[in-house]
Amino acid sequence: MNDTATLPPLPDRLSIDPSSPFYNRDVFQREIGIRFNDKDRHDVEEYCLSEGWIKVAAGKTLDRKGKPMLIKLKGKVEAFYK
Repeated sequence: MNDTATLPPLPDRLSIDPSSPFYNRDVFQREIGIRFNDKDRHDVEEYCLSEGWIKVAAGKTLDRKGKPMLIKLKGKVEAFYK
């Protein structure tokens, strides 16, 4: 069932926010996993593989548009299809 030949390749940078230029609807047809510093993360809002960072929500804090405030964490980032 894990036919990765028909899946689109994971981009270098991806965001879950539909208003972001790094949002890719085709990639989200399957569930994506993010491993950050050898630990699986389930709270990643955006990632960049080449620059080695992820963005996660900073608690329950919201910006003036009602979106969560994000903090950038640097380290080893791996993305994969589950």
